[in-house]
Amino acid sequence: MSSAATRRDSILGALRQRLGRRDGDGGPETVAARIATPARGPIPARATGDHADRVALFVEMAEEVAAKVVRVPSAAAVPEAAADYLKSENLPAEVRLAPDPELNGLPWDSQPLISLSEGPARPSDPVSLTGAFAAIAETGTLMLASGPSGPTTLNFLPETHMVVLKARDIAGCYEDAWDRLRAVQGTAEDGALLPRTVNMITGPSRTADIEQTIQLGAHGPRRLCILLVDDSLADDPLVDDGEA
Repeated sequence: MSSAATRRDSILGALRQRLGRRDGDGGPETVAARIATPARGPIPARATGDHADRVALFVEMAEEVAAKVVRVPSAAAVPEAAADYLKSENLPAEVRLAPDPELNGLPWDSQPLISLSEGPARPSDPVSLTGAFAAIAETGTLMLASGPSGPTTLNFLPETHMVVLKARDIAGCYEDAWDRLRAVQGTAEDGALLPRTVNMITGPSRTADIEQTIQLGAHGPRRLCILLVDDSLADDPLVDDGEA
């Protein structure tokens, strides 16, 4: 056994001892059971409203942490909204697009001044545009799942990150968002796997390490623009019929 493995086993053994656990006490089975039926934590009252309440709360919380939220009436209006945002911020009209068929299918030809490229982010890309798997109203947080249509580099390398979020994908709390991910992506038990990476993004990157002064863009994008699509709830299998 390598020295690294020995140190790891020693650390894990110490943790088990502090937690009052012993080898062979059913630990793996306990972990598997917890993953299969995850416990739900306390849910804030503000996250328990209906769909309209969730959308309003998400917008409020996202804007509170310096994200820009632009409401658009349909997915077809996203290219124009993206162009307007870039113009309003005096940003380059050069967008690195996630290789997502939904995003590619939008009417980008209506905005000929936008230069589009597709794929993982490059150091020179000033702006990225991705989708979002879900969002959490209680904190104004985006949930982005990695995969072929969502390279994680797009979330962090460009200074400006634009995210297309469908209103129907706004969950009230974190537990609901994780339930949605498990329901859509599945688990190892049923032959599917969750994404390798799930990024929770709340506002643009920030730090207060220097003299306790907030600086945006320290560890990622300095601008986060959420293009919130007010789409129909009718085809969302995880929304109660009464909310559609």
